[in-house]
Amino acid sequence: EVQLVESGGGLVQLGGSLRLSCVASGFTFNDYAIGWFRQAPGREREGVSCISEADDRSTYYQDSLRGRFTISSDYVKNTVYLQMNNLKPEDTAVYYCAADLGGKTWPSLLSSSSYNYWGQGTQVTISS
Repeated sequence: EVQLVESGGGLVQLGGSLRLSCVASGFTFNDYAIGWFRQAPGREREGVSCISEADDRSTYYQDSLRGRFTISSDYVKNTVYLQMNNLKPEDTAVYYCAADLGGKTWPSLLSSSSYNYWGQGTQVTISS
């Protein structure tokens, strides 16, 4: 059974940092692309960042988040991280990780429709 479990969310002040984790199980981690998405109240889910499968390991970001967010992967722990720095109130959302077989290309890697497996989400709230 494919499982994705996010953690690391919470309440932080403006300008603070958080590191989200997504622990994967039930599939061959190295063969899958992993994406981070977020959804704020009343808004559509949007792509944040993604990392392609182990043979490639390319990383991609939503343009507006590049430089503040960093995605990385630990192929021993089957875990993908999202380091978020200089957080702003508009970063407040539920953050989800998603997985699907590799071989996808940009820009589909940041499209939620490209992923079949999803975690339950973790809430990130930025206070001003």
